[in-house]
Amino acid sequence: MTTAVPPAVLFVADHRAGSVHVLTVPDGERIGRLTGRHLSEHAGFLALPGGRVACVDDRRGELLVLDPHGERLVESAVPVAVPAEHLAGDPAGRRLAVTTGLGANGTPWSDLVTVVDRATGEVARVRTRTGEPGVTVLGGGDPLVVLRHREPGALAAHSFADLLAAPPGCPVAEPHHRLPLPDDGHGDAQDPEAGRVFAATGEGVHRARREGDTLVAEAVLPWGSSGRGWYLRLDPRRRALWSTLRGGPGDPLRWPEWTNEAWCHDLGTGRTVRTELGPGLVFRLALARHHTAFTRIHPDGDELILLDAAHTARRVPLPAMAGAPRRGGTPWEGVQRRAVAASPGSDWVAVTRGGHGEVHLVDAATGREASRLHLGTPLDHGGHAVLRAPGDGGEGDPVGR
Repeated sequence: MTTAVPPAVLFVADHRAGSVHVLTVPDGERIGRLTGRHLSEHAGFLALPGGRVACVDDRRGELLVLDPHGERLVESAVPVAVPAEHLAGDPAGRRLAVTTGLGANGTPWSDLVTVVDRATGEVARVRTRTGEPGVTVLGGGDPLVVLRHREPGALAAHSFADLLAAPPGCPVAEPHHRLPLPDDGHGDAQDPEAGRVFAATGEGVHRARREGDTLVAEAVLPWGSSGRGWYLRLDPRRRALWSTLRGGPGDPLRWPEWTNEAWCHDLGTGRTVRTELGPGLVFRLALARHHTAFTRIHPDGDELILLDAAHTARRVPLPAMAGAPRRGGTPWEGVQRRAVAASPGSDWVAVTRGGHGEVHLVDAATGREASRLHLGTPLDHGGHAVLRAPGDGGEGDPVGR
């Protein structure tokens, strides 16, 4: 007698309306829903072993672990400092770290970092540096919490055990090791297999490897383009780094003229490939079984772009969004956007339609829309999404997306 394999599961957060929808893929059966939960869209979802995901409720100030196949959807809820900026875990998914950032404020004001041991339930908060720090948690005997700071730029290494042992009262925690970075860092990734951390800057991708309780800088990977990456993630299946390079005018009112390239660096061969995506707004990406998915927003029409293993692009038109960014305005304030989600163990790609409460489910193998899911909440600003398939290894990327 064989055991039925559970279906792929799509988590969609409507962070403006305060809900999280959980649906099976591709049929769209609703298997769970949370209300009164406002996901930190910037910190995103962190894939954990067993098909679980972690995220931060920015209103209640809780780190949630969601298990779509468990008796309860919310497996655990732990108090953390907010507004959450970034979320990451060690390669085992046991030790997590949450940094704080801007939230709804014009300038950084919080210097709090929270660390959580999921196995013991221990939680500690410390003060580091005001800013918008990125974070990775390098594994090993004593995991290292590596904060990426800006202005002045630095990679700051802290012992996870020391942070967890901090006394009450949110004391200041000084790093035991620092590496300098340019001041414009934005984008973090980790390669658990090699014990390396990566940070995106205007110069390129800065690399550092762990040696004991210190970090050793390695050569910078250049972008090889007039644009730069503001987003960085690991493809755990193909062991590659991905980013989207944005170039063109610096004025956000001229966003339809922005140039965009997909940037892929193979960690095994050292080969880098850039692929033209087209003008407009392209930001986050998602990794399917054989494709990498991007959404491109432009006044002349939106599209889903699927790059195969040969970096050949298939372009899938997407229906327009009411309230989409327009010429003469910025692509950020008071407009609708899209989120994209995929699983390295599946060919399905999900794309949200902000303001319409819809999710397009596309088969990356054919480029065809298989179904359109209706959530019942508007998904203003595009919401946020993650797709988990059984045994997909998505937890191999231990940084929140």
